Amino acid sequence: MILYNVTINIDNTVEPEWLDWMKSTHIPDVMNTGCFTKNLVCKINAESEGGTSYSIQYFCNSQTDLDRYLTTHATKLQQEHALKYQGKFAAFRTLLDVIHTHEV
Repeated sequence: MILYNVTINIDNTVEPEWLDWMKSTHIPDVMNTGCFTKNLVCKINAESEGGTSYSIQYFCNSQTDLDRYLTTHATKLQQEHALKYQGKFAAFRTLLDVIHTHEV
């Protein structure tokens, strides 16, 4: 399993509206690509001047699924976000191989 993590710091002036848009529009659009099996939205508990940070985590079953997302869908979806919140966010992406999970 692969975790595609997007860390975003969003300006506090637009944070409530951004979070609503992420949950109601952007994340469903990403999930509707069929490339991911689940996602998590996590608020990062750290002081950040002028902004709030989030980790948006998308899980996929294989590198093939992730590659399909990156080559077919990512550019359009990232551009929509960038245009809507231009100058109000900073983002970086991290790929992680999930080695082990344990649930109780």
